[in-house]
Amino acid sequence: MRLTILTAIAASAGLLAATSSARAAAYTFTQIDVPGGASTQGQAINNAGQIVGTFSNSTGDHGFLESGGSFAQIDVPGALFTQANGINNAGQIVGTVNNTHGFLKNGGSFITLDVPGSLDTAPNGINNAGQIVGSFLDGTGRHGFLDTGGSFTTIDVPGANETQAFGINDAGQIVGFFFDNMGTHGFLDTGGVFTSIDVPGASSLCGGVPSCTLAFRINDTGQIVGRFGLIINGSAHGFLDTGGSFTTIDVPGAIDTQARGINDAGEIVGIFGMGPTHGFLATPSSAVPEPSSLALSVTALLGFSIFRRRQRA
Repeated sequence: MRLTILTAIAASAGLLAATSSARAAAYTFTQIDVPGGASTQGQAINNAGQIVGTFSNSTGDHGFLESGGSFAQIDVPGALFTQANGINNAGQIVGTVNNTHGFLKNGGSFITLDVPGSLDTAPNGINNAGQIVGSFLDGTGRHGFLDTGGSFTTIDVPGANETQAFGINDAGQIVGFFFDNMGTHGFLDTGGVFTSIDVPGASSLCGGVPSCTLAFRINDTGQIVGRFGLIINGSAHGFLDTGGSFTTIDVPGAIDTQARGINDAGEIVGIFGMGPTHGFLATPSSAVPEPSSLALSVTALLGFSIFRRRQRA
């Protein structure tokens, strides 16, 4: 079920004093709930607008594919739990089964994906070339991986205690997050060169650690979406990074928002809420209000621009 909840403006406080020619990013937010599901999570969206994610009900966790308001349940045959995490423009879907194995769904066929020697494998994203990224656990910890035609490459951010890869675009750029002694950081991997992504000024939302930024997806224009803040204390916000400029993405009235997926049109999908969660689709609006109209909406809908401190990992 889709429910359009309202149009929201993402803007910085400084925008209110800007000239009349200023513009801000505007979105129409649509709530996504799988009929009969107790909780829904949107994870990824392709250029056709197809959305994949996970929902729960009395029988467990199931994947879903939403296309034009129609939902199809995804269950790996014989599995107790299925989670759909990524989709490409060809409709190929990757995810996890029983929290231990990965899968690739190609049409009606399911192919098991396991990093050799791993204790568990979690594919998270797939590009149009069929390259798959995700994470796996072995005796030394959790690592990211890139699967190119069945050939697996380990991804470890230098100096990290743990690395997880989440998204890959058609240029082969990979985003994800890593843990070190300073907290959690997003990363961008371009041809093996790692750039860390931290949201300055967000440390007050990190529960006493300096950083809590996670990057989830990157589209072919290089836009990155993710989350900063902690879910456990209701302070999580989504973000959109366009060329190094950050904009907060918050579902109006939501306690927590996570931006999990983005397509080349800039449509964003994700999760909001605590406890029972809901999916959302944020569609860029074609008409953006003038600052005078923005000022009338800012009390309830204010977002803010944040800036990234990038450093080589």
